[in-house]
Amino acid sequence: MHDLRHTVVSLLMEMGVPPHVVQAIARHADVKITLKVYAHANLDAMRQALGKLDGKLS
Repeated sequence: MHDLRHTVVSLLMEMGVPPHVVQAIARHADVKITLKVYAHANLDAMRQALGKLDGKLS
């Protein structure tokens, strides 16, 4: 059950669900816990973020 919960929360974070909503679903006492444990920046997200800067810096 723990692994399923972890997977669901991780997927919600990857999908861009606001952290306070994920916190409520995970029933964490504080959003800091949610962000500390589940806010893993994946490579695709980093590339996408840096790609947004490309147009601004050119």
